[in-house]
Amino acid sequence: MKTPFDVLSDYERRSLAHVAGLPEQLDAPGLWRGVGYRIGARRLASTFAEVVEILSLPQVTQVPGAQPWMLGVANVRGSLLPIVDLKQFLEGERTVLHEGQRILLVRQPGGDVAVLIDELFGQRSFHEHNLLDLDQAQALTSGRYANFVERAYRVDDHAWGVFSLERLARTPEFRQAAA
Repeated sequence: MKTPFDVLSDYERRSLAHVAGLPEQLDAPGLWRGVGYRIGARRLASTFAEVVEILSLPQVTQVPGAQPWMLGVANVRGSLLPIVDLKQFLEGERTVLHEGQRILLVRQPGGDVAVLIDELFGQRSFHEHNLLDLDQAQALTSGRYANFVERAYRVDDHAWGVFSLERLARTPEFRQAAA
């Protein structure tokens, strides 16, 4: 007769023999994954490598003499973090703040920065057969967005732009928040 320990050991051995791998480890040619979010009317996504963390909007202290798109700084786990209104930086229109607002923490040279988004959609996956020609995605690439949207996909009647937060963080104007 098997002991309970033997039965559990057998379950473990058999389950480990059939591990399929985590979603991030599965090889899926032509599949791109990232964090989906909305700024204004645009649905965007950025790679997981660019988004360090997703947080609720903390209490923000304004910084005198800063650009209007620089909301201020916030204390996040003992570190002062600049908070940028991404919609105002890109479109010139201030984001309407609401409860449950999210920020994306972005790594940049000299320290992290947080960008305010309108809505978080979470993980999104796009297949290359849904890839749009950038000419077809003019709504996503108009104005200042053209500098940061690398490609676009269409999924369920929505166009999604792949937004480069890394390129944004390297932009001289973005790095110079003083007015």
